[in-house]
Amino acid sequence: MSPIHDQGYRRYGGQRTPPGHAWSVIAKAGIRTLISKRTFIGLLLLAWLPFIVRTVQIYAATSLPQASFLAPDAQMFRQFLQQQEVFLFFITVYVGAGLIATDRRANALQIYLSKPLSRVEYIFGKLTILAAFLLFVTWLPAVLLLFIQIMFSGSFKFFVDNLFLFPAITIFSFIQVIAVASAMLALSSLSNSSRYVGVLYTGVLFFSQALYGIVYAITRDSRFGVIAPAIALNRLGDAIFSSPTRVQLSVAASAVAVAVLILVSVLILEKRVRGVEVVA
Repeated sequence: MSPIHDQGYRRYGGQRTPPGHAWSVIAKAGIRTLISKRTFIGLLLLAWLPFIVRTVQIYAATSLPQASFLAPDAQMFRQFLQQQEVFLFFITVYVGAGLIATDRRANALQIYLSKPLSRVEYIFGKLTILAAFLLFVTWLPAVLLLFIQIMFSGSFKFFVDNLFLFPAITIFSFIQVIAVASAMLALSSLSNSSRYVGVLYTGVLFFSQALYGIVYAITRDSRFGVIAPAIALNRLGDAIFSSPTRVQLSVAASAVAVAVLILVSVLILEKRVRGVEVVA
Protein backbone atom coordinates (compact mmCIF):
# COMPACT_ATOMS: atom_id res chain seq x y z
CA MET A 1 0.00 0.00 0.00
CA SER A 2 1.47 3.38 -1.01
CA PRO A 3 1.76 6.02 1.69
CA ILE A 4 -0.57 9.01 1.77
CA HIS A 5 1.29 12.27 2.10
CA ASP A 6 -0.47 15.26 3.66
CA GLN A 7 -0.13 18.07 1.16
CA GLY A 8 -1.91 20.57 3.37
CA TYR A 9 -4.15 23.38 2.13
CA ARG A 10 -3.89 24.43 -1.49
CA ARG A 11 -5.83 27.22 -3.22
CA TYR A 12 -8.46 26.21 -5.79
CA GLY A 13 -6.89 26.49 -9.22
CA GLY A 14 -10.00 26.03 -11.35
CA GLN A 15 -12.16 28.59 -13.08
CA ARG A 16 -14.56 30.49 -10.84
CA THR A 17 -18.06 31.22 -12.09
CA PRO A 18 -19.19 34.76 -11.22
CA PRO A 19 -22.15 34.94 -8.81
CA GLY A 20 -25.52 34.95 -10.55
CA HIS A 21 -24.38 32.93 -13.56
CA ALA A 22 -25.22 29.44 -12.30
CA TRP A 23 -28.47 29.46 -14.30
CA SER A 24 -26.44 29.28 -17.53
CA VAL A 25 -25.08 25.86 -16.54
CA ILE A 26 -28.63 24.48 -16.29
CA ALA A 27 -29.64 26.16 -19.57
CA LYS A 28 -26.62 24.90 -21.53
CA ALA A 29 -26.96 21.35 -20.21
CA GLY A 30 -30.68 21.25 -21.03
CA ILE A 31 -30.21 22.63 -24.54
CA ARG A 32 -27.37 20.19 -25.29
CA THR A 33 -29.48 17.27 -24.09
CA LEU A 34 -32.42 18.20 -26.31
CA ILE A 35 -30.45 18.84 -29.49
CA SER A 36 -28.87 15.41 -29.13
CA LYS A 37 -32.31 13.81 -29.70
CA ARG A 38 -33.14 13.03 -33.32
CA THR A 39 -36.88 13.19 -32.75
CA PHE A 40 -36.61 16.72 -31.41
CA ILE A 41 -34.30 17.83 -34.24
CA GLY A 42 -36.91 16.48 -36.66
CA LEU A 43 -39.59 18.54 -34.92
CA LEU A 44 -37.45 21.69 -35.19
CA LEU A 45 -36.82 21.08 -38.89
CA LEU A 46 -40.54 20.57 -39.44
CA ALA A 47 -41.21 23.88 -37.69
CA TRP A 48 -39.04 25.65 -40.28
CA LEU A 49 -41.02 24.40 -43.29
CA PRO A 50 -43.35 27.46 -43.27
CA PHE A 51 -40.21 29.62 -43.35
CA ILE A 52 -39.04 27.84 -46.50
CA VAL A 53 -42.47 28.28 -48.11
CA ARG A 54 -42.47 32.01 -47.29
CA THR A 55 -38.92 32.34 -48.61
CA VAL A 56 -40.00 30.82 -51.93
CA GLN A 57 -42.98 33.20 -51.96
CA ILE A 58 -40.73 36.24 -51.46
CA TYR A 59 -38.28 35.04 -54.12
CA ALA A 60 -41.06 34.45 -56.65
CA ALA A 61 -42.68 37.83 -55.95
CA THR A 62 -39.41 39.72 -56.42
CA SER A 63 -38.07 37.72 -59.38
CA LEU A 64 -41.10 36.80 -61.49
CA PRO A 65 -43.38 39.56 -62.82
CA GLN A 66 -46.30 37.13 -63.15
CA ALA A 67 -45.97 36.31 -59.42
CA SER A 68 -46.24 39.91 -58.25
CA PHE A 69 -49.52 39.06 -56.51
CA LEU A 70 -47.40 37.10 -53.98
CA ALA A 71 -45.58 40.26 -52.89
CA PRO A 72 -45.27 40.25 -49.09
CA ASP A 73 -46.81 42.90 -46.91
CA ALA A 74 -46.70 43.62 -43.19
CA GLN A 75 -49.60 41.26 -42.51
CA MET A 76 -47.65 38.35 -43.96
CA PHE A 77 -45.39 38.42 -40.91
CA ARG A 78 -48.36 38.38 -38.56
CA GLN A 79 -49.81 35.43 -40.50
CA PHE A 80 -46.46 33.64 -40.34
CA LEU A 81 -46.34 33.91 -36.55
CA GLN A 82 -49.90 32.61 -36.36
CA GLN A 83 -48.88 29.62 -38.50
CA GLN A 84 -46.06 28.88 -36.07
CA GLU A 85 -48.49 28.51 -33.16
CA VAL A 86 -49.01 24.81 -33.86
CA PHE A 87 -45.25 24.19 -33.63
CA LEU A 88 -45.12 26.42 -30.57
CA PHE A 89 -47.59 24.05 -28.92
CA PHE A 90 -45.73 20.84 -29.75
CA ILE A 91 -42.33 22.20 -28.75
CA THR A 92 -43.74 23.57 -25.50
CA VAL A 93 -45.13 20.16 -24.58
CA TYR A 94 -42.04 18.24 -25.75
CA VAL A 95 -39.50 20.47 -24.01
CA GLY A 96 -41.39 22.00 -21.11
CA ALA A 97 -43.44 19.19 -19.62
CA GLY A 98 -40.49 17.52 -17.91
CA LEU A 99 -38.33 20.52 -17.09
CA ILE A 100 -39.25 20.53 -13.40
CA ALA A 101 -41.41 17.39 -13.18
CA THR A 102 -38.40 15.18 -13.95
CA ASP A 103 -36.36 16.82 -11.19
CA ARG A 104 -39.22 16.37 -8.75
CA ARG A 105 -39.54 12.69 -9.65
CA ALA A 106 -35.81 12.17 -9.06
CA ASN A 107 -35.87 14.28 -5.86
CA ALA A 108 -33.20 16.45 -7.46
CA LEU A 109 -34.55 19.81 -6.30
CA GLN A 110 -32.76 19.43 -2.96
CA ILE A 111 -29.47 19.04 -4.83
CA TYR A 112 -30.14 21.84 -7.31
CA LEU A 113 -31.27 24.31 -4.68
CA SER A 114 -28.43 23.71 -2.26
CA LYS A 115 -26.13 26.71 -2.16
CA PRO A 116 -24.79 28.48 -4.21
CA LEU A 117 -27.62 27.94 -6.74
CA SER A 118 -30.65 30.03 -5.85
CA ARG A 119 -34.27 29.25 -6.63
CA VAL A 120 -34.46 32.20 -9.04
CA GLU A 121 -31.42 30.94 -10.95
CA TYR A 122 -32.86 27.43 -11.15
CA ILE A 123 -36.19 28.68 -12.53
CA PHE A 124 -34.53 31.11 -14.93
CA GLY A 125 -32.22 28.38 -16.21
CA LYS A 126 -35.16 26.06 -16.89
CA LEU A 127 -37.16 28.92 -18.44
CA THR A 128 -34.24 29.75 -20.74
CA ILE A 129 -34.19 26.20 -22.13
CA LEU A 130 -37.81 26.37 -23.28
CA ALA A 131 -37.73 30.04 -24.31
CA ALA A 132 -34.64 29.51 -26.49
CA PHE A 133 -36.33 26.85 -28.61
CA LEU A 134 -39.62 28.76 -28.81
CA LEU A 135 -37.83 31.89 -30.05
CA PHE A 136 -35.93 29.68 -32.49
CA VAL A 137 -39.17 28.84 -34.30
CA THR A 138 -40.94 32.20 -33.93
CA TRP A 139 -38.76 35.31 -33.60
CA LEU A 140 -35.72 34.04 -35.51
CA PRO A 141 -37.43 32.88 -38.73
CA ALA A 142 -39.69 35.95 -38.77
CA VAL A 143 -36.68 38.27 -38.54
CA LEU A 144 -34.84 36.26 -41.17
CA LEU A 145 -37.81 36.62 -43.50
CA LEU A 146 -37.53 40.38 -43.11
CA PHE A 147 -33.86 40.31 -44.11
CA ILE A 148 -34.56 37.88 -46.96
CA GLN A 149 -37.13 40.28 -48.35
CA ILE A 150 -34.49 43.05 -48.33
CA MET A 151 -31.92 40.77 -49.95
CA PHE A 152 -34.15 39.46 -52.73
CA SER A 153 -35.63 42.86 -53.55
CA GLY A 154 -32.23 44.55 -53.47
CA SER A 155 -33.81 47.53 -51.76
CA PHE A 156 -34.59 48.85 -48.28
CA LYS A 157 -37.89 50.33 -49.45
CA PHE A 158 -40.07 47.63 -47.86
CA PHE A 159 -38.12 47.83 -44.61
CA VAL A 160 -38.32 51.64 -44.49
CA ASP A 161 -42.04 51.60 -45.33
CA ASN A 162 -42.61 49.11 -42.50
CA LEU A 163 -40.19 50.23 -39.81
CA PHE A 164 -42.54 48.93 -37.13
CA LEU A 165 -42.12 45.33 -38.26
CA PHE A 166 -38.88 44.47 -36.47
CA PRO A 167 -40.02 45.85 -33.07
CA ALA A 168 -43.48 44.30 -33.61
CA ILE A 169 -42.00 40.86 -34.31
CA THR A 170 -39.67 41.17 -31.33
CA ILE A 171 -42.20 42.48 -28.82
CA PHE A 172 -44.95 40.02 -29.68
CA SER A 173 -42.62 37.01 -29.92
CA PHE A 174 -41.12 37.70 -26.51
CA ILE A 175 -44.51 38.33 -24.88
CA GLN A 176 -45.87 35.12 -26.36
CA VAL A 177 -42.83 33.04 -25.39
CA ILE A 178 -42.65 34.40 -21.83
CA ALA A 179 -46.36 33.74 -21.27
CA VAL A 180 -46.30 30.22 -22.74
CA ALA A 181 -42.99 29.21 -21.12
CA SER A 182 -43.90 30.49 -17.65
CA ALA A 183 -47.29 28.75 -17.76
CA MET A 184 -45.76 25.43 -18.82
CA LEU A 185 -43.01 25.71 -16.20
CA ALA A 186 -45.62 26.33 -13.51
CA LEU A 187 -47.61 23.27 -14.59
CA SER A 188 -44.42 21.21 -14.67
CA SER A 189 -43.79 22.10 -11.04
CA LEU A 190 -47.17 20.65 -10.01
CA SER A 191 -46.43 17.02 -10.83
CA ASN A 192 -43.75 14.35 -10.94
CA SER A 193 -45.00 13.03 -14.28
CA SER A 194 -44.06 14.82 -17.50
CA ARG A 195 -46.83 12.95 -19.35
CA TYR A 196 -49.43 14.21 -16.91
CA VAL A 197 -48.07 17.75 -17.29
CA GLY A 198 -48.33 17.51 -21.08
CA VAL A 199 -51.94 16.34 -20.82
CA LEU A 200 -52.70 19.06 -18.26
CA TYR A 201 -51.26 21.81 -20.46
CA THR A 202 -53.20 20.52 -23.47
CA GLY A 203 -56.37 20.30 -21.40
CA VAL A 204 -56.06 23.83 -20.00
CA LEU A 205 -55.35 25.26 -23.45
CA PHE A 206 -58.21 23.56 -25.27
CA PHE A 207 -60.68 23.67 -22.37
CA SER A 208 -60.29 27.44 -22.05
CA GLN A 209 -60.95 27.90 -25.76
CA ALA A 210 -63.90 25.48 -25.68
CA LEU A 211 -65.33 27.34 -22.69
CA TYR A 212 -65.01 30.62 -24.56
CA GLY A 213 -66.74 29.03 -27.56
CA ILE A 214 -69.69 28.00 -25.37
CA VAL A 215 -69.94 31.41 -23.72
CA TYR A 216 -69.70 33.16 -27.09
CA ALA A 217 -72.40 30.92 -28.57
CA ILE A 218 -74.71 31.97 -25.73
CA THR A 219 -73.85 35.66 -25.43
CA ARG A 220 -72.42 36.51 -28.86
CA ASP A 221 -69.94 38.67 -26.97
CA SER A 222 -66.32 38.08 -27.96
CA ARG A 223 -65.10 40.15 -25.02
CA PHE A 224 -65.27 36.93 -22.99
CA GLY A 225 -62.17 35.88 -24.93
CA VAL A 226 -60.28 37.06 -21.86
CA ILE A 227 -60.89 33.62 -20.31
CA ALA A 228 -58.81 31.95 -23.04
CA PRO A 229 -55.07 32.82 -22.88
CA ALA A 230 -54.56 31.91 -26.55
CA ILE A 231 -57.25 34.35 -27.65
CA ALA A 232 -55.87 37.11 -25.42
CA LEU A 233 -52.39 36.58 -26.88
CA ASN A 234 -53.71 36.66 -30.43
CA ARG A 235 -55.60 39.89 -29.69
CA LEU A 236 -52.35 41.43 -28.46
CA GLY A 237 -50.62 40.24 -31.61
CA ASP A 238 -53.29 41.84 -33.80
CA ALA A 239 -52.87 45.12 -31.95
CA ILE A 240 -49.07 45.09 -32.13
CA PHE A 241 -49.14 44.41 -35.90
CA SER A 242 -52.12 46.73 -36.49
CA SER A 243 -53.96 43.77 -37.99
CA PRO A 244 -57.74 43.48 -38.32
CA THR A 245 -59.24 41.43 -35.50
CA ARG A 246 -62.34 39.31 -35.22
CA VAL A 247 -62.89 39.76 -31.49
CA GLN A 248 -64.17 42.74 -29.55
CA LEU A 249 -61.79 42.08 -26.67
CA SER A 250 -59.92 45.26 -25.81
CA VAL A 251 -56.13 45.47 -25.94
CA ALA A 252 -56.05 46.52 -22.27
CA ALA A 253 -58.11 43.51 -21.18
CA SER A 254 -55.89 41.22 -23.25
CA ALA A 255 -52.76 42.68 -21.69
CA VAL A 256 -54.19 42.25 -18.20
CA ALA A 257 -55.15 38.62 -18.94
CA VAL A 258 -51.63 37.80 -20.14
CA ALA A 259 -50.07 39.62 -17.19
CA VAL A 260 -52.29 37.68 -14.76
CA LEU A 261 -51.29 34.41 -16.45
CA ILE A 262 -47.61 35.22 -15.97
CA LEU A 263 -48.13 36.41 -12.39
CA VAL A 264 -50.07 33.27 -11.40
CA SER A 265 -47.35 31.14 -12.97
CA VAL A 266 -44.68 32.96 -10.97
CA LEU A 267 -46.65 32.51 -7.74
CA ILE A 268 -47.03 28.78 -8.40
CA LEU A 269 -43.31 28.44 -9.09
CA GLU A 270 -42.48 30.39 -5.94
CA LYS A 271 -44.57 27.99 -3.89
CA ARG A 272 -43.67 24.72 -5.59
CA VAL A 273 -39.96 25.11 -6.29
CA ARG A 274 -38.41 24.73 -2.87
CA GLY A 275 -35.40 22.84 -1.62
CA VAL A 276 -33.96 22.12 1.79
CA GLU A 277 -31.00 23.70 3.44
CA VAL A 278 -27.96 21.49 3.04
CA VAL A 279 -25.87 21.44 6.23
CA ALA A 280 -22.29 20.23 5.96
